[in-house]
Amino acid sequence: MSIKASELILNPDGSVYHLNLRPEHLATTIITVGDPDRVDSVTQHFDTIEFQTRKREFHTQTGTYKGKRITVISTGIGTDNIDIVFNELDALVNIDLEKREIKEKLTSLEIIRVGTSGSIQKEIPIDSFLISDFAVGFDSLLHFYKSESVQYPEISDALVKHTNWSPLKSKPYVVRCNEELFEKFSSNKTVKGFTATNVGFYGPQGRVLRLPVQDNTLNDKLASFSYNNMPITNLEMETAGIYGLSALLGHKALSMNAIIANRATGEFTENSSKTVNELILYTLNKLVE
Repeated sequence: MSIKASELILNPDGSVYHLNLRPEHLATTIITVGDPDRVDSVTQHFDTIEFQTRKREFHTQTGTYKGKRITVISTGIGTDNIDIVFNELDALVNIDLEKREIKEKLTSLEIIRVGTSGSIQKEIPIDSFLISDFAVGFDSLLHFYKSESVQYPEISDALVKHTNWSPLKSKPYVVRCNEELFEKFSSNKTVKGFTATNVGFYGPQGRVLRLPVQDNTLNDKLASFSYNNMPITNLEMETAGIYGLSALLGHKALSMNAIIANRATGEFTENSSKTVNELILYTLNKLVE
């Protein structure tokens, strides 16, 4: 059955609506970053760049690194943007855009997020590299999809109980990375993490400027939570959405975090650009091993 024009919106040139991409522009290995300017920070290391486009916060470049074809795309901040980016990336490889029909043979993408994050555990130092094994989403994105098959409700139920989670907030959902990618990218340079994906940078992450927060002990509760010796390690704003949608769509996803702040100790890195660039190079070299 053909997908209606109102559901899959295409631009006049046949590209997908928000990303402004056509299928030939996309590699099957993709690096996502939040900041549009960070795309250049990744592709400065490329051998070649064959294509680039920019629309709104979505900046895309495709090229090669040590002979491997890779697409780098900025998502902007938050899981609402992840919903747009990941559905449109999937449409580019798994929907015939001319016929508006789902393809019989589906393609699985390899997607690596390279982003920044703040630790909530004292023993995870600034400037370290953390790989998100599990992620808990405090947004409601995955609840809009039939997603029970990719969730870990026993962990989210334990977290709700531990934190005395407010019923006025969306129920947390727990998802996991692609285990094959986790093993490939792990080394003595990385820390294994359980990442909390927040719906904002200030109040949702316990920052108080002029507005009081609903639960001013939430970060302490998150830091003291542990499920089967697996504590929550860090806070950011995209990983749970990435893992949830990737698992539902049949893609492999992994989130690589440059720890630039430690909320437990109050420290912030002296050179975030250096730490992020080192993580970029680490990620690129792992991709071509």
